[in-house]
Amino acid sequence: MTEGTLGVAVVGFGWMGRVHTQAYARVPHHFADLPALRLVAVADDVPGRAEAAATRYGFERATESWRELVDDPEVDAVSITAPNFLHREMGAAFAAAGKHIWIEKPVGLSAEDARAIVGEVRVAVGFNYRNAPAVERARELIADGVIGEVAHARFKFLSDYAAHPDGALSWRFERNRGGNGVLGDLGAHGVDLIRYLLGEIEALVADTAIFIPERPRPAGATKGHERGSGEPGPVENEDYFASLLRMASGARVTLDCSRVAVGEQNSYGFEIHGSKGALFWDFRRMGELGVAAGDDYQDESVKVRFAQSGDGDFGAFQPGAGIPMGYDDLKVIEAARFLRSIREGKPHGATLVDAIRSAEALDALERSVATGAWVRLQNK
Repeated sequence: MTEGTLGVAVVGFGWMGRVHTQAYARVPHHFADLPALRLVAVADDVPGRAEAAATRYGFERATESWRELVDDPEVDAVSITAPNFLHREMGAAFAAAGKHIWIEKPVGLSAEDARAIVGEVRVAVGFNYRNAPAVERARELIADGVIGEVAHARFKFLSDYAAHPDGALSWRFERNRGGNGVLGDLGAHGVDLIRYLLGEIEALVADTAIFIPERPRPAGATKGHERGSGEPGPVENEDYFASLLRMASGARVTLDCSRVAVGEQNSYGFEIHGSKGALFWDFRRMGELGVAAGDDYQDESVKVRFAQSGDGDFGAFQPGAGIPMGYDDLKVIEAARFLRSIREGKPHGATLVDAIRSAEALDALERSVATGAWVRLQNK
C-alpha cells in the first residue's frame, strides 16, 4: 500500500474483468468514505488483451502472466475473473502472498478448490444478486416475520446464452475447465440466494441433463458466447438441472437452472410463500418486490414495493423509489463491500465461507444425480 492508497490488480480481462475494473472506478462516486485505490496492474494471457485494457482503463502496467503479480509489493488486492479452472491455483497463490481477493463464483470446480484458498486475507465472492436492494428488503421482511414462517419457495435461474446449437465449444463446456456446467455457473448463484434468504440447506435431490451434446469448436480465442465454426466436439457438462431442497427450517424449496432455455434471457428470481404471506422478485425488474402480507390469507392481494432509500445500498445510487438500478450497480456495491472489509478487518458481503457452502451444495447435487438419492449436507 502506497501512502494509504490501496493497490489493485485484475487477473483475467474478459467481460467480468471489465465489470470489476469499472466497479472499482465508480466506488468513490457512491461511497466517498472508502479509501482511495490505484489500478496497479492487469493480467491476461490472450496476447494484446491486457495492454488494451491498461490503455483504456488506466492500469499502470500490463502483463500476460498473473504470476508476476503474486509477490508484487505494489499489489494489495486482486480481482480474480479468470476461467473457473484457474481459480484454485490463483486464489491459493494470492492468499498465501497476503493479497486480499475479490473472486468470481464458483471459486474453482468444487468445494475442495474453494477450501484451498487459505490465508490471513479478506476474500469477497461475486454473488451479486444478493446485493439487489429489493432482495435485501425481502431478507428483512422474512426475518421480521412479515410473511410468517416460510413454507415453500421456488427459485429459478434460466438463461439462453448457450441455447444456440452453434455456440462455440469453449472452456465452459469442458469438465476439466468448466466444471459442472450450469450448476457452477447459474446454480452457484441460486444456492447462494437461497441460503442468504432462507438459511442453511439440510438435504437435497436433483436431476440434470445435457440437451445439446455437441458443439463446433471455436476458430480462436473466444469472449462471451460466440458462435463456433470448427469441427464438432462433445459437451461434457450440464445444460440443465432441477432440484428439491429441504431447508434446516423445515421449508421446502425448488431450484431449476438452465443455460439453454430458449426465450429466457437472464430470467432469475424467486417466489417465497410463508404461512401468512408471500414475496416475489424478478431480476429483470430488479427494483420491484412483490409483497403479499396481511390477515386475509385467502384472496390476499400482491402489492409492488419499489426499492427505496433504506433498502440495502439503494440510497448510494438513487434519491427516491422507482428509479431503476442496473447489474453493474450491484458489482459496485460488491466492490465497496470488499474494500470496506479490507479497511475494517471484518467481512462485508459474500465471503469465502459462502462460496464453500454453495460449492458443497453443488457437489451434493452431483452425488444425488449419480446415486438417484437424497444427499444430506453437513454444514460444518
